Amino acid sequence: MADYKEAPLAARPQTLDPKEYFNVSPEQRRAEAERAAVRADLKRRYLTQLNNPHRKELIEDPALTRWVHARANPYLHFKPTFKTSLLGLLFGVVPLFTLYAVFKTDRDRKEEQIKNGTLVRKFSLSS
Repeated sequence: MADYKEAPLAARPQTLDPKEYFNVSPEQRRAEAERAAVRADLKRRYLTQLNNPHRKELIEDPALTRWVHARANPYLHFKPTFKTSLLGLLFGVVPLFTLYAVFKTDRDRKEEQIKNGTLVRKFSLSS
């Protein structure tokens, strides 16, 4: 196992914990072996279909189909969390109020200068 130096502000990832590698129960090892066997069988079936020289139809990849459906319909799978709410507020509402405040103060300042007669107009079409 490679030496892993922990970052100062982050904990060691659970997958790099030595206890995960060396203190694994036989049931966990058996479950991992079963999952690996299922993955290998799916991969073998897919590659058999892919490399079939007499193939006439498209190969249906269920994982790719699920991914494309999730990308095409993001709002079906959206879950509002604190982070998404904060980002929506930050990028949706704050710019509107900021622009309103900037334009309002600039307009008020110009209006006050016009009332006092101190506004210097640099360009005019009439004169």
